[in-house]
Amino acid sequence: MTQQWSRKSAKTSSHMVSPLAPKRLPRMPAVAGVWLAAGEAGVRYKHRTDVMLAVLAPGTKVAGVFTRSQTASAPVEWCKAHLKKGAARGLVINSGNANAFTGRAGQAGTLDIAETAALAIGCRPREIFLASTGVIGEPLPAGRITRILKSLTAAARPDGWEGAARAIMTTDTYPKMATAKARIDGVPVTINGMAKGSGMIAPDMATMLSFVATDAKLSVGVLQTLLSEGVKPSFNSITVDSDTSTSDTLLLFATGQAANPSIATAADKRLDDFRAKLNEVLMDLALQVVRDGEGAGKLIRIDITGAVNDAAAKRIALSIANSPLVKTAIAGNDANWGRVVMAVGKSGEKADRDRLSIKFGKVLVAEKGDRAKRYDEAAATKAVSGLEVNIAVALHLGKGKARVWTCDLTHGYIDINGSYRS
Repeated sequence: MTQQWSRKSAKTSSHMVSPLAPKRLPRMPAVAGVWLAAGEAGVRYKHRTDVMLAVLAPGTKVAGVFTRSQTASAPVEWCKAHLKKGAARGLVINSGNANAFTGRAGQAGTLDIAETAALAIGCRPREIFLASTGVIGEPLPAGRITRILKSLTAAARPDGWEGAARAIMTTDTYPKMATAKARIDGVPVTINGMAKGSGMIAPDMATMLSFVATDAKLSVGVLQTLLSEGVKPSFNSITVDSDTSTSDTLLLFATGQAANPSIATAADKRLDDFRAKLNEVLMDLALQVVRDGEGAGKLIRIDITGAVNDAAAKRIALSIANSPLVKTAIAGNDANWGRVVMAVGKSGEKADRDRLSIKFGKVLVAEKGDRAKRYDEAAATKAVSGLEVNIAVALHLGKGKARVWTCDLTHGYIDINGSYRS
């Protein structure tokens, strides 16, 4: 069963594991060419791990997507600068400090960590990728991280996935992991992933921090195409609080240890199963982030159909998903469909009141500019009272459609964020 890790250990509140968390953690198989370790550096937290290190086999390729925030963290800038080379030998992630808005000292800290990790692993600093998560604007005590990297390198092992996932948690209430098996031209390959994220979630390229690795032998170009496509319906279709992080980083590593044949393009049919399984892992991780939204008690799926185009549908869906009024109504088991009407109207996208229809679950609550003729308040209330709630809006204007995932907004969100730095 999932270990009951208290948010109190992250100095936020005394809430236990999210009610939407998986009942048990997945068993993570080894990925050939990946070794992991976690350690206590005391970056901010005490008496818990806060740094993870991944050692990657020579020849490992990397692809990535990052936040589009104009105040991106120093590790994001480091990774973007070295991603073009496509080669990776290590990954270092710390929790407790985002190393964002930390000026030249923050840049110096990333360099120190990369150089120290490279020395311990035996590679070039540019082959070390970095990520940080935690408080923005606080100087990163890089020395606390560098002093444990040599020992972490020595301790890294193939079965270190759970420990690594726990080390990168901040206000997360459980470690987020997913795994899948796929075949490339009949050759079996493994895909493993981990993620962290609970608040400041409204991705614009990736979500908080996520690390996915496979033993497949794939080129950088193929990896990047698959990843860029895969984040659209997963990480880029979730929101907890409408705030895009300075640290959003999603990295996909391919160690090349599997015996699959070389594949020149992502369009090759032999990649169909791998693409599907990779997308499953990305979606699993993304939904776990929403299920662990700060203070969340419900998972909300929003489906938009009949918009003028897909982009308009996505904006309407996000308008609903990010509305505090919609989210608090769902938290209170209130079938207040008028708030959904409001959110559609404020999106800035074309909508016709007299064509619009809204459903909570299977219950039609509004149609043709009015409350549904057979509206049933009790049925509508029941539809928004479970742990998972579906809201569907049909605009009847075109063929545009979108699906977005979010969570409700409870007082727990205030409790966590009102005391985040205390």
